[in-house]
Amino acid sequence: MTGTPYPASTTSPANAPSVWAKRLAGYQWERQGVGRSAATVFRLTAAGRPELYVKAEPSGLFCGLMGEASRLRWLTARSLPCPQVLGLEAESGWHWLLMTGLPGGDLSQRRDLLPSETIELVVGALRRLHAQPIKGCPFDQRLSRRLAAAQARLATGRVDARNFADENLGRSPEELFELLLESRPEETDLVLTHGDPSLPNLLVERRNFVGFIDCGRLGIADRYQDLALAGWSIGYNLGVDWVEPFFAAYGLDKPERPKLAFYRMLDEFF
Repeated sequence: MTGTPYPASTTSPANAPSVWAKRLAGYQWERQGVGRSAATVFRLTAAGRPELYVKAEPSGLFCGLMGEASRLRWLTARSLPCPQVLGLEAESGWHWLLMTGLPGGDLSQRRDLLPSETIELVVGALRRLHAQPIKGCPFDQRLSRRLAAAQARLATGRVDARNFADENLGRSPEELFELLLESRPEETDLVLTHGDPSLPNLLVERRNFVGFIDCGRLGIADRYQDLALAGWSIGYNLGVDWVEPFFAAYGLDKPERPKLAFYRMLDEFF
């Protein structure tokens, strides 16, 4: 939704759900710019009232807000830290998700933490999530589904080669998808994954982890789905010299490099 014509700050977008008008009266809506979510994200503040967040996304085949709401409710029921869903509405061709805020801020913005402290927080959050039982989890993010979703996005022109990481520049989306199929790894270690545990999606207060956000990809997958994207984010935010210490702290002395490369390549389609 790049280019959505919302001002940076407003009393409320004109097409916000009318059913929320009374509930959110007096809140100031501030559009957020961090992250690569397909949705437009607003932070809502009002004196003496709790901070809230709203995600807005056009309805349609690729709208992820219904799935994200289901995942947040599922996490909340299992006492895993994340925003609580306060409302989900569809109006005027858009879906809208209303959530509670969480204290603190995301790990990409914390300049007061040493890189080693950041790594410790990421590792702790991932280990906690990956240790959850997956029996009965209704969210399947294994490769049969993920590759089908990537192919659907490719077929509808939603993959932009201009946004590819440096190692994939010069390839067309079609070429990259063929390479994905050729290099598909075995899924040997299924766990509950976040799907995109980059530093902006992990919140901390002081030096304590307080929650996961942007949980629309959460589900059962190989743990390398998370390790590949967390490792990339650590390299981007902290420097490439901290990637190997991250893997070692998680318990991977010899990471499977082809698997890391595959999941980073798969992320280009989302």
